[in-house]
Amino acid sequence: MHNIDIDLVEMTLDVMKYAIHRITATSLELGQPKKEEELRKLVGETVTSQGIGGEKAFQLFKDVLVKATVPIDHPRHLAFVSAAPTRASIMFDLVTSASSIHGAYWMEGAGGIFCENEAMKWLVSLTNLPKGAFGVFTSGGTAANLSAMVAARENWRKNDQNIGVRGLIITSVGAHSSIKAMAKVIDADILLVDSENRMTESDLENTIDALSDDIRKRLFAVVGTGGTTNAGIIDDLDGIATVCEKENLWFHVDAAYGGGALAADSVRHLFKGIEKADSITIDPHKWFFSPYDCGAVIYKHPEKAKEAHAQEGSYLDIFKDEGAVGFNPSDYQIQLTRRVRGLPLWFSLAMHGTDKYKKAVEQGIALAQIAGKLIAKESYIELVREPSLSCVLFRRIGWEPKDYNNWTYKNHKAGFALVTPTKWNNGNEKETVARFCFINPDTTTEDISAILNSMK
Repeated sequence: MHNIDIDLVEMTLDVMKYAIHRITATSLELGQPKKEEELRKLVGETVTSQGIGGEKAFQLFKDVLVKATVPIDHPRHLAFVSAAPTRASIMFDLVTSASSIHGAYWMEGAGGIFCENEAMKWLVSLTNLPKGAFGVFTSGGTAANLSAMVAARENWRKNDQNIGVRGLIITSVGAHSSIKAMAKVIDADILLVDSENRMTESDLENTIDALSDDIRKRLFAVVGTGGTTNAGIIDDLDGIATVCEKENLWFHVDAAYGGGALAADSVRHLFKGIEKADSITIDPHKWFFSPYDCGAVIYKHPEKAKEAHAQEGSYLDIFKDEGAVGFNPSDYQIQLTRRVRGLPLWFSLAMHGTDKYKKAVEQGIALAQIAGKLIAKESYIELVREPSLSCVLFRRIGWEPKDYNNWTYKNHKAGFALVTPTKWNNGNEKETVARFCFINPDTTTEDISAILNSMK
């Protein structure tokens, strides 16, 4: 199966034809999932002792399997936080895979890591962190948040009194689910500030002041959010930074979704204080138009991350040798084995320039404002809150939760749109509402109007 023969050549041509067609497509089919038993009936057994052949396997993928997926770059995919990778980044994702570069150590992947670092320099520049700050690309926001939490905890445990102590992290109810999940991974407790709106300096101060002395000693980090997934809300980063500095706490900002807006002049001021963070998460596979998977974690003091993450082993000693000196991404995050997932972003940035990235991000913000104005004009729908970044929460007056679900499935089944409901605190109750999240600059005003009209 490692031989080069005519079958491999023909299969390569077929794959490249598919890739070219997909990259250049201007009209996408909004696929929908099928139950496993349905797919099994349509596809049959694919992994067998003798194999079914590349031609048949690829045909099954094109005819059945890919149609049971939702393309994340469909212009009417406005659920969750979608993605819209540039054609350039998709093309270079093919090149990245074909090049077989191991991106853990400079000795093996110097050229690829150099390119990643060029893209990382731009990301770091957007944060206004002080000189010396730097980061690495991860598989996504979850891995980035985990890497930052590990670095924070290990930095805290430099104090011998904290060794063996179960740590405590403070964040808000509106923080991303990965913050709570990754706290479990590192066996830390998490305390949630009970506000889905903007976490403020006073919110944090009051929460810390309410802690007993014993619990306060376990507090080592605060996580602020630079654009909540649910509503695009940005915490009072400057105020939180002030408290963290006073209390000697690690300040992490999860800007996995909202970090793209750092490139937008229209909203950059909302992130005031992010430059004081000890670590920041940004996901280029969200609002920086890179293919999955591509997250990033940035550190104010990378050496602290290296102290937490660098792995030891006799088989790794060569990377410490003078002949292998260079930047080793594996030293700064949880993964040893890694692909050079920042390469597609680098190529797209190099090809298009950063001004076009700024313009594309601004378009997502503009679409949210357009949606807000369209909603305000109608009598059957209303805004839950003003649009924030590229998120819009709105309600269909008179609807129950089941109505939102039925509406979602109806539009999805028709191949029209994927827009899903969420929940929002309405007083003491969680209200089911509709939500737009605009990432794709190809989404049009007509798309938005048509989706809203489908609620009539």
